[in-house]
Amino acid sequence: MLAWCIKRQIALASAKNLILGLTCFSSPLTWSAGMSSMAEKKDVDNDKPITRVLFCGPHFPASQIYTREYLEKYPFIQVDDVPLEQVPDHIGNYDLCVSKNMRFDSNVLSCAKQMKLIMQFGVGLEGIDIDAATKLGIKVARIPGDATGNAASCAEMAIYLMLGLLRKQNEMQISVKQKMLGEPIGETLLGKTVFIMGFGNIGIDLAKRLKPFDVKIIATKRSWPSNSEVLIPKAFPTQNGVVDDLVDEKGSHGDIYEFASKADIVVCCLSMNKETVGIVSKPFISSMKKGAILVNIARGGLLDYEAVVQHLESGHLGGLGIDVAWKEPFDPNDPVLKFKNVILTPHVAGVTEHSYRSMAKVVGDVALQLHAGKPLKGIELVN
Repeated sequence: MLAWCIKRQIALASAKNLILGLTCFSSPLTWSAGMSSMAEKKDVDNDKPITRVLFCGPHFPASQIYTREYLEKYPFIQVDDVPLEQVPDHIGNYDLCVSKNMRFDSNVLSCAKQMKLIMQFGVGLEGIDIDAATKLGIKVARIPGDATGNAASCAEMAIYLMLGLLRKQNEMQISVKQKMLGEPIGETLLGKTVFIMGFGNIGIDLAKRLKPFDVKIIATKRSWPSNSEVLIPKAFPTQNGVVDDLVDEKGSHGDIYEFASKADIVVCCLSMNKETVGIVSKPFISSMKKGAILVNIARGGLLDYEAVVQHLESGHLGGLGIDVAWKEPFDPNDPVLKFKNVILTPHVAGVTEHSYRSMAKVVGDVALQLHAGKPLKGIELVN
């Protein structure tokens, strides 16, 4: 009898451990129909319903993780995430949506019956049909990159990609594996001409960080301040709201081919829209110096894939550094990765502890503002 009791207690303990293990395995961050990580939250203010926030899809998981952490002391805000394919089925239950890489066309938006705001965890809104949202009375917004550190994070990634290509990162790894010393021969940023295409918040942060490398900076944007000085984001303390000019030569959109012909490195910092899709085309890359480097930290659709591959194969393009791709997630078997002078990172330019904590706070604060019926602050509404 004693032996039987001991065996029974062991079996019960094993079963309990198994259940606990399954509970840990079933991440509370994963949403499924009829169940939410915060489903049992009750509003401490019975006069107000729960405000529900939806994050779309599994990618960039820190966005919802950090937002949940920021809002955990507010039981009247519920934060869920659902797979992309399930968003149309469940979006009707939410007040605020964080789109990430979800495509919101008129069909999806029509399902958002109680939606008040769709926002991006960052700046890119090219996946949202803003006109359709406006007709349905849904506000659309981005988080300004200058105040959250997102622009600074992207600028640092651009420099990382530049240095990785100039110092031949992939070839260095081959040398390590082959026990070779003193190879490959790299290049420096010193003395290079860098063309920043799109001189917004990221472009400004990039220029500011490039100056100590003793480079020449040329840049294009739609329009420049009339006083010939560059307005600097709030994140940088300055006198009278401006700093000494960061750019050696300024141009407009019509000058991109001329500027490309002067540059040793071209960095794409443009927003993607109807005018800029495929702007880095065959004629553009052909106008670049032979051996010049191309870096893209903005959106994959800015680059014409076939043109890029063709110029890598011919040797005209000296290197390609991209944090964003034509199709994401990126195909690890894509032919572009066969080239030694290509560096790809998985859309992490803005994914840093600093920027993501800051943006999670913005999303959390906006959710609290919605719940309280207060004006929305900390975001840039586009409609």
